[in-house]
Amino acid sequence: MSEHTVPGVGAWVVDTERDAIGEVMARGGAYVQLRAPGGGHEWDADPACLRAANRSEELLARVIERNRRTRL
Repeated sequence: MSEHTVPGVGAWVVDTERDAIGEVMARGGAYVQLRAPGGGHEWDADPACLRAANRSEELLARVIERNRRTRL
């Protein structure tokens, strides 16, 4: 993904370097900060290693998030 196409905060992306889906939390410097669905530690990802989550990946992430909120 080029820097011009990195989705904004709140979008779901796949970090291909980690093979992990994450929600865009912030953009700063040369990295994009992501958080896994359901919480956990945020990590810095190289924008060149990101792709937009497909529909099924995003749906799975949203279900995990909804389940986390239900348990709170």
